[in-house]
Formats: sequence, C-alpha cells, structure tokens
Amino acid sequence: MSEIVPPEVRPKPAVPAKPSHVAPPSSVPFVPSPQGTGGEGQGSGRGSALLGYIGIDTIIEQMRKKTMKTGFDFNIMVVGQSGLGKSTLVNTLFKSQVSRRSTSWSRDEKIPKTVEIKSVSHVIEEGGVKMKLTVIDTPGFGDQINNENCWEPISKYINEQYEKFLKEEVNIARKKRIPDTRVHCCLYFISPTGHSLRQLDIEFMKHLSRVVNIIPVIAKSDTLTLDEKTEFKQKVRKELEACGIECYPQKEFDEDMEDKSDNDKIREAMPFAVVGSDKEYQANAKRILGRKTPWGVVEVENPNHCEFSLLRDFMIRSHLQDLKEVTHNIHYETYRAKRLNDNGGLHPISSSGQDTQESNL
Repeated sequence: MSEIVPPEVRPKPAVPAKPSHVAPPSSVPFVPSPQGTGGEGQGSGRGSALLGYIGIDTIIEQMRKKTMKTGFDFNIMVVGQSGLGKSTLVNTLFKSQVSRRSTSWSRDEKIPKTVEIKSVSHVIEEGGVKMKLTVIDTPGFGDQINNENCWEPISKYINEQYEKFLKEEVNIARKKRIPDTRVHCCLYFISPTGHSLRQLDIEFMKHLSRVVNIIPVIAKSDTLTLDEKTEFKQKVRKELEACGIECYPQKEFDEDMEDKSDNDKIREAMPFAVVGSDKEYQANAKRILGRKTPWGVVEVENPNHCEFSLLRDFMIRSHLQDLKEVTHNIHYETYRAKRLNDNGGLHPISSSGQDTQESNL
C-alpha cells in the first residue's frame, strides 16, 4: 500500500485591520440573510459572513464630510397676524437675529394694505456645519378688514419657487448644485383667543397644507392659563380633523412603526403652545431666555412653562432633514408631475434660449 500523505495545511490569508480613525463596529454579530435558498447562482441578495473589515460603514463619515464642505439650505416661512411674535420666535429658535424685522425693519414701517412676501437670508454655522437660512415673512396677512383670499399671494410664492427649481432641472447645462429656494416649512401662528380657530385660519391651512409643510403654533401662550391652554389645543386639533386638514408630519408619510410612534407623539402635542424671547434674565442663579412679568419670569426653554423646546427639538434636531425630503419628494414632485402633464412635458432649456423659454411658460 502506498503511504497516505496528509493534506497540506495552508495559512489563512491575513485580514486587514480596521483603520484607527473609524469607530468600532456594533457588537451585534453579522447574520447572513435567509434570502436566496434556491441553490447556487440563484441567491441574489443573499448575505454572507464577512471575513474581516471592509469599510462600508465609513459612508456615513464620507457624507458628513461632504455636507460640511457644501453646507445646506433651509427655508422657513412665518405666517400670522401682526403682533403675534413671529420674528421674535424665529430669532429664539436660531438664537440669533435672523428675522426680517431684526435686520431691516423700522418703527415707521406701516402695515401693508395687501399681503407682501419679504425674505432675508443668513449663513449660520455650528460645529463646522454651515446652513443658509432664509426666513420668509408675510406682512399684511390677516390684518385687513376684508381678508378674503389673502392666502393666494403666499400660495403663488410657494409655487413660483417650485417652478424656478423645475426650470433649473430641465436645463441642458444645468448647475451642479441647483439653488433651493423652495419653502421647507411654514410656521402658522394662531392667535391665543382660547375659543376656536378663525375661519381665516381654517381656510389658509386647508389650501396651503397641500403644497407646503405646515406646523401650527399658538403664539404668546403665556396669556392663557394651563387649563385654557389644554382646552384650546384640544379644540384646535378637533377642528383641524373635522376640516380634513393634515399638518406636518402627515400620517401617510410615516415610513415604519418607529416613525409612526415618534410622529404620533408630535401630532398629539400639536399645536405647540410657545413663547418667544430674545432677552436674557437672571433666574435660579443662571441666565435664561424669558419674558418678565409682574409675577416672575416665563422661561422660554422650560417645558413646564411652554412648549418651545418641543418645537425646536422637533423642527431642528429631529425632523429638519425630513422636512426637506417631504418638500422635495412629495410637494415638489406633485407640482412637477402636474406641471409636466399640463404642459405636455417641458422642453430642455439651453443657456442661450433660457429667457425665451421662460417667457413661454
């Protein structure tokens, strides 16, 4: 008998080490996907155990670096009667003088006879991230004796921004980064009457909720008692539901159960009863933003005093990107589809013929 030669034992290939600058992976082990049980060559999408570190998880860091270089746009519109503290609340949200009244308003300025659209832009930076913030104000809204159809200039402005973006998209030689002037969020200020919504409030939100993300807030809520505030919020929610008005975040856009759970809490808190102030006072041995009254200081960022912190965390810290995505994927796409369908398709615009094409649209 010939001698049996044992098989050669080959050393395993060396696995490259994970770079030191990359965060450690999750402690949860990789589990191969159960898909593709139809045999060899038929398992498209079938997972397999990794022999070592690849670097897929660095895509998040790559995206972060790119965003920090380019920055991003966020456009917020404020709508409501004069004297409800719209400019002050926006300044409080972004902790800087970003509203129109902070930069160009004078005490001699009169309330316009019709609704006007005025905007001001600032670049603000935090932690190396740059954001071009545009605040769009609507002086004159709801301030007239006859406010019939006073939402039409606002609706027209919002659609004009969609049209401007659409024209840039269909250019043959379009810009690498299209300037985004579309309204991502509309803060609608409700007067703290404690009774019910005005017909103007209902009509505005009914017409505009189809084209923009509306977030309703009860302005100057410190003028209401705790019981009055709770009762008023319940009345507003019931009226909005009865009129078929869905404010942001809409139920139909919840992507999964986690989204639904988070957004349900937000919907239950709406409309946010807020107080705005850009003045600091001394309270409990620390400087706080607040409104001083004969009875004490209303602390803006104290959840026991008002819901400003809820609004800020929701709008900026958890849903800012979603506001932009819903604007692009839902409201803008709805406008785009209707526009292209009505027009039989927009023809590409060359750089030389752009002015002519725009006049024909």
